[in-house]
Amino acid sequence: MTIRVLIADDQAMVRSGLRLILENQPDISVVAEAVDGVDAIAQARQLRPDVCLVDIRMPRLDGIAVTRALAGPGVAAPLRVIVVTTFDLDEYVYGALLGGAVGFILKDAGPALLVEAVRAADNGDALVSPSITLRLLRHLTPRDASSGREPAKPLSERELEVVRTIARGRTNQEIAAELFISLSTVKSHVAGIQAKLGVRNRVEIAAWAWERRIVTST
Repeated sequence: MTIRVLIADDQAMVRSGLRLILENQPDISVVAEAVDGVDAIAQARQLRPDVCLVDIRMPRLDGIAVTRALAGPGVAAPLRVIVVTTFDLDEYVYGALLGGAVGFILKDAGPALLVEAVRAADNGDALVSPSITLRLLRHLTPRDASSGREPAKPLSERELEVVRTIARGRTNQEIAAELFISLSTVKSHVAGIQAKLGVRNRVEIAAWAWERRIVTST
């Protein structure tokens, strides 16, 4: 099936470039373009695309506000949002991920990573540019560990291994290869971890791991 994508960016040249990259793929189709945050929310709610690519800095509403409106806590039927931006400031990254984004990609990361992120989001996975991961770690590890939520039940050693790989930006396929387990087992572990932590997706799992110092920047 074709992955339906909405692109939200106030620069026509950027929208055209992203469209060109994505529509060069046989399984991806751009169904709409939005020029600002308000337009993005309206079109996304009407068209219900499989994935929304949202820029951080846009007129009327910024990308973080758009992400919260489409995928944030309390949204009954959240959409999959990937933030695509030239700005990798820590507060932008953290705000987007906590707002419900399932990915954060820099515009200079290259076409391959962009396409991979879209496919990952459509599969219920998530992807954050590797260069951003260490920035997040440096930003979050000084925080008071007590600020993180405690799991409803303790995580097993295997679940903690999965959490660490998720926090390092690994996809389900990469986790399966790294831990020598099947893809279905990975998905089962991820679902169990989400239930124990009370989170909705793997990006929130990663945020929990970073806050609780489950992973390190080395």
